[in-house]
Amino acid sequence: MASKLLRISKKFTTISQRLKSSHSGDFQAALASLNIPTELTVANNNLRVASQSTDSDTTTVGLFIDVGARYEEANNNGAGNLVQRLLFKGTTKRAQADLESDISSLGARLFSTTSRERSAIYATCLTKDVPKIVEILSDAIQNPKLSSEDLAKVRSEILREADEVESNVQDVVFDYLHATAYQGSPLGQTVLGPRENIQSLTPNDLKYYIDTHFKASRIVLAAAGGVKHNEIVQLAQQHLSKLENSFDGEPPVLSRCRYTGSEVRLRDDSLPYAYIALAVEGPGWNSPDRIPLLVATSAIGAYDRSQGKLGENSTYEICHNYQGFNVTYSDTGLFGVYSVCEPLQCDDISKAVLEAWHRVSYSITDAELDEAKNRLITQLLNQQSTTKGNCEDIGNSILSFGRRVPLNELAASIENVSNQTVRDVTDKYTNNKCPVISAVGPVENLTDYINIRTRMYWARV
Repeated sequence: MASKLLRISKKFTTISQRLKSSHSGDFQAALASLNIPTELTVANNNLRVASQSTDSDTTTVGLFIDVGARYEEANNNGAGNLVQRLLFKGTTKRAQADLESDISSLGARLFSTTSRERSAIYATCLTKDVPKIVEILSDAIQNPKLSSEDLAKVRSEILREADEVESNVQDVVFDYLHATAYQGSPLGQTVLGPRENIQSLTPNDLKYYIDTHFKASRIVLAAAGGVKHNEIVQLAQQHLSKLENSFDGEPPVLSRCRYTGSEVRLRDDSLPYAYIALAVEGPGWNSPDRIPLLVATSAIGAYDRSQGKLGENSTYEICHNYQGFNVTYSDTGLFGVYSVCEPLQCDDISKAVLEAWHRVSYSITDAELDEAKNRLITQLLNQQSTTKGNCEDIGNSILSFGRRVPLNELAASIENVSNQTVRDVTDKYTNNKCPVISAVGPVENLTDYINIRTRMYWARV
């Protein structure tokens, strides 16, 4: 199935260009033929079990948890990232060496991630080894050792990683972008957390974090590949039925989000290029504007001088590279463009971003829109062409929407977005709005915020 999706995704742009409106039925039939149902079962303790079964010899299975940096306070920001690293340092049932030996003997590959709203631990393995992997993952989240010795090692790892992140200018730009867009709210916090928290959080702090957030109703056991749904349900009953779902007091809720149009500039003339992200507030996961704005992001496209143009915005070719982005959270998002340019091109780049938004809002052509849709759907097909990509999509979709959105339904939603809708939605989020700007490097040439804000009013551009 995975190889089939890979072959189809490579041909999809050509196929979809041929399937114009007069062949929309054929187009939807082609998508439907790729669609395999995702089954969902809610266990007695409210744990959700979701899977998509194929004829693959491998399966990716994991636990996706509704928790991230946005659920943390200033004094424990970074706790989730510490917990994620410690889950595979051993449990009360098995030492780290035994855990690593068990994983190695299966030839499995482990993954773990923590973001601002989600966390996950999952693995890709041979389908026959799924029972063992589910047992290991279940043990990891229910019986973590959280020893002081392991915590000290993880602290050192994270502090080294923090140094690496600080040398990765793009990561710095996006961390600053969140910090200034959502200043004063947890969504503006980093996932790693501040150094003082990394160094001061204790095993008891991390145990409290786990006891507060790792509840059955906040977790999805997701699987994609050769395993059957009833087998996954049985494994959940066997290994996760004792996972608690009671809370001391009120269940954790997302902190209130507050977007603030503003800017942050870190001028560093020692850097060879200027790195700039310019964005506006976008919609959350369940907004009807999400899909049209994804299409608008695809229309803005991307460009890399070393690889050639991927979008239609020739004005961006003054820079080294640029990329439209659309970061989405539960109730908010950031819709913008990230670019890397020469120091004296900063102001030209800021103008080019506003011109791109203006073009999509008022003059995007049907041909450009079709290309943007094709590019977006092809990207979705590529993301779901492996068991890993499918599993990630299942877990995150259940947490975001309460269901797995079928691929043909999602593709149809994209195809059905009209030219006028893309124009109206882009205009709604960009015209006369307060932008957020994060700029790092030799950015003296970037005009002041008030000037950029004034340009956001299209009548004055």
